[in-house]
Amino acid sequence: MRYGAIPILLAASVILGAAGVQPAEYSAGEALLPDFNSFVMMRTDRERLTVVSIDEAADALKDYDVVFVGELHDHIANHLAEMALLRAIHGRAPQLALSMEQFERDRQSTVDDYLAGKIGEETLTSGLGWSNYAEAYRPLVEYAKDHHLPVIAANAPQKIVRCVAREGVSFLSALPALRRKLVAADLHTEDGPYKQKFWKFMEDNAAHGGPADASKKAKDERAEKSFAAQVTRDDTMAESIANFLRDRPGYRVMHVTGSFHVEENLGTMERLKIRLPNLKIALVLPLGVKPGEAAEVKLSDAKGADFAILLRREPEPYVTDKERKAAESGQTAKFRAVQSNGCKR
Repeated sequence: MRYGAIPILLAASVILGAAGVQPAEYSAGEALLPDFNSFVMMRTDRERLTVVSIDEAADALKDYDVVFVGELHDHIANHLAEMALLRAIHGRAPQLALSMEQFERDRQSTVDDYLAGKIGEETLTSGLGWSNYAEAYRPLVEYAKDHHLPVIAANAPQKIVRCVAREGVSFLSALPALRRKLVAADLHTEDGPYKQKFWKFMEDNAAHGGPADASKKAKDERAEKSFAAQVTRDDTMAESIANFLRDRPGYRVMHVTGSFHVEENLGTMERLKIRLPNLKIALVLPLGVKPGEAAEVKLSDAKGADFAILLRREPEPYVTDKERKAAESGQTAKFRAVQSNGCKR
């Protein structure tokens, strides 16, 4: 075995989600992840990744002020792991809040009303924009409701984010005061590792970069505005968590968000540290592998996480160049249609 890595095929326990349920044991040579719904928790240290149970992970995570849980939005095993972590951490840290990228600041009162039993789920999710709410996020919210946990509607409103992507940060200065408060007061758009990572993502994903025939200057301007939109989300989520912790001393927070927002301790994580530098923060990230693969998972694959959720890699979105180009063409057309819509102050 290579130093600093573990083989995917080894004797280990597959954790199937619910705390208190005995994991199924798999002997050496059998797949660690027998199906797409399976996941395995792994802990990182200076030398290697090691398999742990949900309870062992929660024993460590309960002592952190904020636990960021990155996710692949459409991966069922990722959501099973999130639910198991929420349950296990709450069992050890009763004063726990759930913070979510999926709810935007202007819906905080709606979220509060739902948790208080004043409205039904249809009202809560109307216009939410997450088609997989029922299977992916309902379990988290219902657990919070049953156990009287606060839920933080952390994100910036999508309508504002889209207009920042179209017009740049200057769009925010023209907003009325009440709408401006729906976005973080301070945005961090400066150069650094996160900006470099985002620009590389834009370069590598043609559909996100706008028309292929655009000039370099136009592409750079579009990337700059797109990064401002990304940062609008990151800073707003970070500020939402910081505001909650200032208002509710003694509470801990578990924040659920897309992995890109927190990988390598960047994005929302670094922006929270700017606001509250003395917080103890942990990071949990998904780590996908191909089924039946005998390759090794390296420590560097964890992208700075304290714990990794090992799961089956999602199916390839495209097999041929033809279908990829057709999809990118459709996404570019959709991008242009969104950009053509006006931005209201």
